[in-house]
Amino acid sequence: MDQFSSLIQKLFFLYICVVSVDAKNNNPFIKKILLMSFVTTPGLEDYQEEANLALIFDKYKDKFTTFPKEKGWMTEELYKYQGFWHQSKNVVSVETVMATQDTFQAFPTDIYLATLPKSGTTWLKALVFATVNRNMYKNKPLSAHPLQTSNPHNCLPFVECEVLKTSPTYVDAYLPRLFATHMPYTSLPQSILDSRCRIVYMCRKPKDVLFSLFHFANKLRGKSHIVMTFEEAFEMFTKGVIPNGPYWDHVKGYYKISLEQPTKIMFLTYEDMKMDTPKYLRRLAKFLGYPFTEEEEAKGMVEDIVSLRSFDNLSEVNKHGSLSIGIPNYAFFREGKVGDWRKHLTTEMSEMLDQITKEKFDGLDLVLTD
Repeated sequence: MDQFSSLIQKLFFLYICVVSVDAKNNNPFIKKILLMSFVTTPGLEDYQEEANLALIFDKYKDKFTTFPKEKGWMTEELYKYQGFWHQSKNVVSVETVMATQDTFQAFPTDIYLATLPKSGTTWLKALVFATVNRNMYKNKPLSAHPLQTSNPHNCLPFVECEVLKTSPTYVDAYLPRLFATHMPYTSLPQSILDSRCRIVYMCRKPKDVLFSLFHFANKLRGKSHIVMTFEEAFEMFTKGVIPNGPYWDHVKGYYKISLEQPTKIMFLTYEDMKMDTPKYLRRLAKFLGYPFTEEEEAKGMVEDIVSLRSFDNLSEVNKHGSLSIGIPNYAFFREGKVGDWRKHLTTEMSEMLDQITKEKFDGLDLVLTD
């Protein structure tokens, strides 16, 4: 693309952002422009999503600015909505959660992967995408597999991002649709709650979530923001003020429903998945309706998926490039180890988190302490 074309695109995008404020007044001409602007122009998908995001921000701004707020981790502030803290002015934010609740329609064949941030989301996406779609790529060279060239977040999108797209991610003939979400169970769109879709929830012990989120937040803050100290992060985490948190309420919500509806929700822990990935991948595949056959087992299909979608291999593929939202691919991969929190937490901090966790999960057969 030459510099002139690039300039024209940027100017046109600025125009879209300016006129987007008229959309809330139901101006049909402006709405038509916004819907058609980038659909047929190659290379402008990012501008299209930014324009749609601007519309969503404008639509909900008068509502979410009245919510309780606290200092944010990656964004300036977090807003409390339906009992949970959310970022704002982001692709996964309080605005896109509200928009998703208002518009998203689930299919009974859908599969949703639910997690808190930094709980193994990227890895889980890769494992599920490779498992469900294994027949699609079994006769193709390894280099043709999407996960060999693209970030798992591009292969298995967040449902919160679907409202940004002018055209849906999936064509009607493609089943099952695979989506991820960071939304708490009680905030899921009603169509998901009412459907026969399957939900996989994976949680990670709170100390490692805290440690991983701390590093991730500082990566995304960049040079223009003051670096967060670990003491600040610890204080906010224990208060429950994290994106999509409190941690304990998020985990408990999905855990309780998994006990009530075991055929709809499968509850996993990151630690179990790391300890014996083949074992839990087999369980996961069976739950999703894609069990491995005896022939596949004999050919080592399970082990191949585990090996090729390992943390190390995914890290290697994602050393360069970035997502359309601007986050570099490498930011999603640090070490992925269990117990990495020991590098930062003092004995006092560790004991405090254990105590909070025991109190929050009292009466539940759920052990997430060390």
